Amino acid sequence: MGKNYDVIVIGAGSIGIPATLSLSKDKKSALCIDSLHSPGQGNNKKAIGGVRATHSVYGKIKVCQKSIEIFSTWAEKYGDDIGWLSNGYSFPAYNKTIEYDLKEVLKTQKSFGLNIDWINAEEYQELIPGIETKGLLGATYSPEDGSCSPLLASNAMYFKSLEYGAEYKFNEIVLDINYQNSLFLVKTNKSLYFSKYLINASGNSAKEISNKLGFDVPVHPDSHEAAITEPIKRLFGPMIVDISEYKGSSNFYFYQYHDGPVIMCYTPSPLIYGTESNATSEFLHLCVERLLKIYPRLVNIKIRRQWRGQYPMTPDASPIIGYYPENRRFIQAVGMCGQGLMLGAGVGELLNRIVNDSLTDDDLEVLKSFDPKRAFSGIEAFL
Repeated sequence: MGKNYDVIVIGAGSIGIPATLSLSKDKKSALCIDSLHSPGQGNNKKAIGGVRATHSVYGKIKVCQKSIEIFSTWAEKYGDDIGWLSNGYSFPAYNKTIEYDLKEVLKTQKSFGLNIDWINAEEYQELIPGIETKGLLGATYSPEDGSCSPLLASNAMYFKSLEYGAEYKFNEIVLDINYQNSLFLVKTNKSLYFSKYLINASGNSAKEISNKLGFDVPVHPDSHEAAITEPIKRLFGPMIVDISEYKGSSNFYFYQYHDGPVIMCYTPSPLIYGTESNATSEFLHLCVERLLKIYPRLVNIKIRRQWRGQYPMTPDASPIIGYYPENRRFIQAVGMCGQGLMLGAGVGELLNRIVNDSLTDDDLEVLKSFDPKRAFSGIEAFL
C-alpha cells in the first residue's frame, strides 16, 4: 500500500512549490509530485521574473499584492537572496489610442487601491534615461511592482518546505487518479499515494490531469520566447511594457535583471498554440528590432541566449482556482496564463486556506474571479 497524506499537489512549479510550502508550514502532510527531475524545471525556469499587482481583475490584483509582500520580505525573514528588486512596472504610450486605453484601465486599478499613476513624457524620460522620446505621450508607472529570479525563488521555497516536512517525488508521471471512500488514489509510474485533498498545479498538463477525474478545464498552452543579454551596469529600473502591435507581435516587455542582464520577451501575434519549446530563428530578429525602437542605447549589447516556454491560457486570461461542487476536495490551480511566478506565492497561501476551510470574505471575493465554472467571458486588459 502507498503512503497516505493530507494533500497531494501535482506539479512542482510556480504554483505547486509555494502551495506545498504553505501546506507544510501549516503542519499538513504534503506530497508534491512532478514528472521532471527537480523543482521548477517546467515553465517556472523559463519565466522572465516580473511580478506586478497592476492587473485589471480584482482576484489577480489581491493575490499578486500578497505575492509581492512575500517576495519583498523573503530575504529579511529567511535569509535567502531571491534577486528581489522593487523596480516597478511602466507602460509607455506612443499614440493617443494607447494613452486612452492605459488611462481607462488606470481608473479601475486605482479604484482597487493600487499605487499606480500616469506620468508625463518628461517625467518618464527622467525615470528611464535613454527611452525613445519621439511620439512619447507619457506612461503609467507602479513603483511597488518588482522582479525576482524564478530559479532562486523556487529553490528557496522548495528547501524551506523541506524544513517544514514536505515530501517531493520527482521523475514520476501520474498515470491514473481515482476518488473513492473520501480518498484520492494517485498512481504514478513508480508508486501509489493516497490523500484527503488533491491540488492540480500541473501547468501545461492541466487538462490531462483534470480529465483523469472526469473534469475538463479550458486550458490551452501557447508558446512564447525570451532572450537575455550580457550583464551591464544598471541603466534603468522599471519593467518597460510596450503594448503596441508591431510585426507579428503585440505586447513587448523588457527590464534589467537584478545582476545586470537585460531580459526581453514579446507576445506573438497570432498566438502559437502548443507546447513546442525549441527556439525559433524569427524571434531574436523581431525582438531586437522592437527593443532598439524603444530603447536605442542598447544597440551594442550582446545577446547571451534565447529560450521558449508556454503560457497555459484560459479564454479570459485569468487563472482557474477553486473546487467543483461535485468534489470539494479536488482543487484546481491552473491556467496562470504566463503569470504563475507573480501569482504563485499568493496562490499558495490561498490554496492552504481552501484546504483548511478558513477562507475570509475577501478570499471568497477573490475566488469569484477564478471560479472553475465561470462564464469565461471577456479578457483581462494588457495581458
